[in-house]
Amino acid sequence: MDYTQLDHYRQVIETILSEYASLSYSYADIQSEVVFDRSRDRYLWMDVGWDSDRRIHGCLVHIDLIDSKIWIQRDGTEEGIAADLERAGIPKEHIVLGFRPPELRPYTGYAVA
Repeated sequence: MDYTQLDHYRQVIETILSEYASLSYSYADIQSEVVFDRSRDRYLWMDVGWDSDRRIHGCLVHIDLIDSKIWIQRDGTEEGIAADLERAGIPKEHIVLGFRPPELRPYTGYAVA
């Protein structure tokens, strides 16, 4: 993959995660955060805060760029972050559902590795 395409993938991932993180919680004191590490190509959407007396701290989405492919390591979205990537023009063969066991990936319709 050339640098232009890789940079495009980075921008798409950052835009999608930023849009998700911009939605606020109405029922609790929870903030959404995005973490973009372009030097290592790691992208996270985190929730941090309090729901009544319960501490909230967790990763909702974790994406890595590995070997020119978008690896979805964690997906806590309702529809699936892969659908958002597809709508943004990323081909299915460049998306790996890393949270699925390797033996099941051939049946997902996405890249296997």
